[in-house]
Amino acid sequence: MFIQTQDTPNPATLKFLPGREVMAEGLPPMEVERGTILSTGGADHLPLAGVLFSIPNIERVFFGPDFISVTRSDTADWSHLKPAILGAIMDFYVGGGGVITDDGTQGKNAGEEEVYEGEVLEIVNQIKDLIETRVRPAVAQDGGDILFRRFDEKSGAVFLQMKGACAGCPSSSMTLKSGVENLLKHYVPEVTSVEEAF
Repeated sequence: MFIQTQDTPNPATLKFLPGREVMAEGLPPMEVERGTILSTGGADHLPLAGVLFSIPNIERVFFGPDFISVTRSDTADWSHLKPAILGAIMDFYVGGGGVITDDGTQGKNAGEEEVYEGEVLEIVNQIKDLIETRVRPAVAQDGGDILFRRFDEKSGAVFLQMKGACAGCPSSSMTLKSGVENLLKHYVPEVTSVEEAF
């Protein structure tokens, strides 16, 4: 098995490409933070995340369709972590492991989605379509993801959440403001700004 690695715009995150499907088709990308997985008593439903979090200084793991983004702590060095991560991923897949071992209910977007009606629903659908077709593929190239959270019809603000390599990336605010905001404002005149949701 050959696993490729790619740098991302976030120096604390590396993208690992195992050359096979990571998240089964139809499942959304999933992000897990060390504190979350440890506070819930382990990673029974996410065995690969559990394996990766057994490596010291791994702070966050993001599972995309065909890649895994791993974020290290500020005090760690990639020269020490990268071989351990590569070995863990290889051993996991060679052993026949699957990223999710339950019914796939993990990875659903956290929180309740707002209900939109009429013209606002049309605007939100346009926004979601642009994000899905134009923004997410580009962000995935950098080992991350971007999710629609809500649209404020009064102010025209769109709230998006950055995940994976994009979460905490020094250039993420520029991506939101210069790239995504300009795109949405161009195609959807009702959009006045794009803000990061946490």
